Amino acid sequence: MLELYHAHISTCSEKVRLCLAEKQLAWTSHPIEFARGEHLTPAYLALNPNGVVPTLVHDGRPVIDSSVICEYLEEIAPADGTALMPRDAYGRARVRAWLRYIEEVPTAAIRVPSFNGLFLKGWRQMSDAQRAGYIAATPLRKGHYRRFGKDGFSKDQVDESTERLRQTVERIDGAIVKGSPWIAGAAISLADLCVLPTIVRMSDIGLEDVWRDLPNMTDWYARMRGLPSFEKAFYPGSRVSVTD
Repeated sequence: MLELYHAHISTCSEKVRLCLAEKQLAWTSHPIEFARGEHLTPAYLALNPNGVVPTLVHDGRPVIDSSVICEYLEEIAPADGTALMPRDAYGRARVRAWLRYIEEVPTAAIRVPSFNGLFLKGWRQMSDAQRAGYIAATPLRKGHYRRFGKDGFSKDQVDESTERLRQTVERIDGAIVKGSPWIAGAAISLADLCVLPTIVRMSDIGLEDVWRDLPNMTDWYARMRGLPSFEKAFYPGSRVSVTD
């Protein structure tokens, strides 16, 4: 039995939902509402001491960290399903190198414009004591929230995150070569699925110009949007807009 504790708009949750859809695995949904602090309750922290989403529970045992969950699903899924990791060691190393890069660069970078565009209004409405209490209760990313401050991330911080996102889409563009439409080889892999939510978020908050001059990247994104798993992972209510 697979259970997923996830947030509808969480990019890390979207990674796992994409993987579940590609592997055609049945799962039970447990939505977590950030606004209600459900990710910081004792019950949830007992599953995931980091206080973040998603958390996969398989036969009662929790698995945490979105990329780890995706690799775990690849290992436990039936062998006759869609393979999201290459069979050869070098191919798997290529995918894992992408996964480490995705965690280090775009996954972190997209938080800056996302927070400024989507969460600043609600954050400002909290009192200083409420903000301090939230930060104190957050196991991870305390520094992220402190840098967010009361007025959001600075222009320099936004520019730096945009630079890192530009590097990401340039790497995707460069990875798409003739006869290989996916970023880590001839077949779709966890690398494609795990970077996709960041690109979707960039689109949703008006950052498509960052890759408009990159034809391979543009074609790759169109292919990803055409996958049946896309609609399953990005269902109504799971995408955002800076005008929401």
